[in-house]
Amino acid sequence: MTSRLIIDTDPGVDDAFAIALAALSDDVELLGVTTVFGNVPLANTTRNALRLLQLCGRDDVPVAAGAERPLVHPQAARAAHVHGSDGLSGRSAALPEPERDVEPGGAVRLLVSLLEAADGPVTIAPIGPLTNIALLLAAFPQVKDKIDRIVLMGGGVDRGNSTAGAEFNVWSDPEAARRVLVEEDVPRVMVPLDLTYRCAVDTAWLAKLAGTGPIGAALEALTPDYLASYRRSLGWDGIVLHDAVAVAEAISPGILRTESYPLEVDTTFGPGRGATLVDRRLPGLRGEGEGTVAPGAVQVAVDTDVAGIGEFVLGRLTR
Repeated sequence: MTSRLIIDTDPGVDDAFAIALAALSDDVELLGVTTVFGNVPLANTTRNALRLLQLCGRDDVPVAAGAERPLVHPQAARAAHVHGSDGLSGRSAALPEPERDVEPGGAVRLLVSLLEAADGPVTIAPIGPLTNIALLLAAFPQVKDKIDRIVLMGGGVDRGNSTAGAEFNVWSDPEAARRVLVEEDVPRVMVPLDLTYRCAVDTAWLAKLAGTGPIGAALEALTPDYLASYRRSLGWDGIVLHDAVAVAEAISPGILRTESYPLEVDTTFGPGRGATLVDRRLPGLRGEGEGTVAPGAVQVAVDTDVAGIGEFVLGRLTR
C-alpha cells in the first residue's frame, strides 16, 4: 500500500536521513517537502532540502520555503553546534546542485495545494519546529479532513535536549507546538526524544551505509560534526536518527508502539519553557474535570523494536 506523505523539515543531519528514507521508499508517494527555520536559518534548510532530493534523484518533488522565525518570540538558539554551520556538518556543498528551484508562494500555499489535490488521505511528517503546521491549521482549517495523521518528531516525556525539560523542535517555537499538540483535533503522533535516543545507531551501521553506493556514502559523509556531538551525549561512537524514526512511523504505521495521552506545552518564560507535559496518570487520577483521555489526545510513541528500526532505515536507504 502506498503512503501519501509530505515532509516539513529543517535539515539538519537527521532530517537528511529522514528525507532520503522517504524519497527512496518505493511505497511512499512523496508529494512535497516544505522547509522551516530550525537547526540553521531558513535559507540553509531550504538549500539543503533541494540538494538532498537531488542526491536521491527526486527532483520531481516540489520544495517550498516556509517560516523563517517562530510565531511570536525569537528563536532562543540554533543548533549549528550539533549539525555544523550549514546544517550538514559543513558539507552541504558536496551534495549535487539542485536542478529544481523552490516553488513560488511559500510552504503553506504548497501544503494547501497538495492536500486539496490529493486523491486520498495524506500524512504530514513535521520534523522541525511546528510553525508551518500551526499556520496551516489556523488559516486553512478546511484542509484538515485531507490529513490522515500528523507524525511529528519532537518533545520529550522525561527529558529534554535544549534544556532539562525541552526538546529542540518544540523549544524553538513553543507557541506553534502548543497550537498543534494541544489545540487541534487532527490525529497526531508525537515521537519524543525518550524513544529516538534508544534508536541510536553506531559507526558500524554508518559504515554499512557508506559501503552501499553513492547515496549511502554521501549521507555518511554528512555526519562528522553530528557524530562528534553525539559522542559526548551518548558516551560512545554513534548518532541519533531522531527524524528518521518519526518518518519510519509515517510510512509504516505501527512500527512504533504508541499510547494515547493528554499533554500540555509550557509556553511560559520559566525554566520549563518548551517542555511537553505528558499526563501519564490513570484517567481517574487526573485533575477534576479532566476525566478520561479525550479524543483529541496525542498518540505518544513509547516503544519499538530498536534493532528493527535500524534495519528498516538501513534497508530502505540501501535499496
